[in-house]
Amino acid sequence: MSVQEKIHATVTGNPVVLFMKGTPQFPQCGFSARAVEILKACGVKDFASVNVLADPDVRQGIKDYANWPTIPQLYVNGEFVGGSDIMMEMYQAGELQQLLGDLAKTA
Repeated sequence: MSVQEKIHATVTGNPVVLFMKGTPQFPQCGFSARAVEILKACGVKDFASVNVLADPDVRQGIKDYANWPTIPQLYVNGEFVGGSDIMMEMYQAGELQQLLGDLAKTA
């Protein structure tokens, strides 16, 4: 299975996926830490996370997958949402809470 196939399987196989530097318990950069905090603030208690620092192929592959140059990257229901700046903007506007609303109850 190629890196792109693995990424696609992860993105489509989980309702909420965060590709990040580090883990939700121990983020390795401020942007990843902020993304985790935003998800928690939206009520998402359980989500899939992928530590891109553990695999250089995934680190580059996820950038190619979404055609997005930075990490973290959030996916909801298989769709790319954005990085931490977009997550923050959506959270402040109430859009992210709406997007994650039903998932927060089940996740």
